[in-house]
Amino acid sequence: MQLRTLGSTDITISPLGLGCWQFSGGKGLIGGFWQALEPETVRSIVAASLEGGINWFDTAEAYGWGESEIALSQALRSLEVDPEDIYIATKWFPVFRRAASIRATFPERESCLRPYPITLHQIHNPLSLSSVESQIHAMADLVEEGRLRAIGVSNFSAKAMDRAARVAEQRGVPLVSNQVRYSLLYRKVESNGVLSAAKDHGITLIAYSPLEQGILTGKFHDQPDLIRSRVGPRKFLRWFKPKGLEQSRPLIDLLREIAQKYEVAPEQVALNWLIHFSGETVVAIPGASKARHAESNVRALSFTLNEDELARIDQCSREVLNG
Repeated sequence: MQLRTLGSTDITISPLGLGCWQFSGGKGLIGGFWQALEPETVRSIVAASLEGGINWFDTAEAYGWGESEIALSQALRSLEVDPEDIYIATKWFPVFRRAASIRATFPERESCLRPYPITLHQIHNPLSLSSVESQIHAMADLVEEGRLRAIGVSNFSAKAMDRAARVAEQRGVPLVSNQVRYSLLYRKVESNGVLSAAKDHGITLIAYSPLEQGILTGKFHDQPDLIRSRVGPRKFLRWFKPKGLEQSRPLIDLLREIAQKYEVAPEQVALNWLIHFSGETVVAIPGASKARHAESNVRALSFTLNEDELARIDQCSREVLNG
C-alpha cells in the first residue's frame, strides 16, 4: 500500500482512514444516528483498522459531543498505540458559533483525545456566524502555536473552499483538506466544482459516507428486511427505499462481478474505485460498527482496479444516478 500526502503537507496517510462517527455513544442529534457501541467493540474496530494498514482516524466534536473522541483515544491507549504512529483529525462544530469558539473549545478537544495530538482540525460545515476569514485565522493561530499541524474544512462548496484556501495561503498555513460526501451513488463533487478546485489548490478531498451508509455492500439488496431493523433515519434515505434498491441493483451486480476477479467483496471494489478514480486527490473514511466491517474496509487496499474497470464502474454509476 502506498501512502499519500495530505494536501501540501509532509504528512503521509493511508488512502483509507477510519471514520469514527459511530463511536458517538448514541448521544446527541448527530451521534444518535448510531446505537452505542461497547468499549471492547470500539477497541476491536480500531485494532482491525491498524492491523490493515490504516494510520489515521477522523472524529469530531459533534459526534456525541466528545464521546467519539474519548472512545477513540481510550481504544488507542488500550492497544498501546504510540502517539507518533498515527494521525487524528477532528472537527470544530460551527453552527450558531463564532470563530472565537475555535480557540475556546480546543482545550476540550485536546483533553478528549489525550495523549494523542490533533494532526488535522477541520471546520465541520460553513454555517458559522463568523466569516470564513475569521475562522481560518483562528485555525491558523493554533497551527502557529504548535497545537495542531494542519487545517481543513468540511462540506464547503468550491467557492467557499477557494476563499478559505486563499486566506490560509496568505497566513502561510495552507488549507489541506475538504471533507465531503462522495460515493458511487453521490457524485456531486464532480459537477459542482469541488473536485476541480481541490486539484487546482492541491487540497485532499476526504470522502465520507463512501459506501452510502452500507448500500454499496449489497447486503440490503439481498435482505431488504434488514432495513426495517436499522437504528436511526437510514431506513428513510433514498437508496434504502424499494425503488432505490431496484435502481442501484445494476451497479451492485457490476461490483460483484469485478469483486470475483480479485476475490474481494463489492464494497471493497467501491472503495478502491473511489480512492483511485481521481488520482491521489481523494481519500476515504468508511466507518465500521463491527470489527469485521473494519477488516472488510482495509481489504480495499489489497488490490488496484485497472483503467477499464474504473471506466466501467464510472459508466454504470452514472447510468444508475441518471435513471
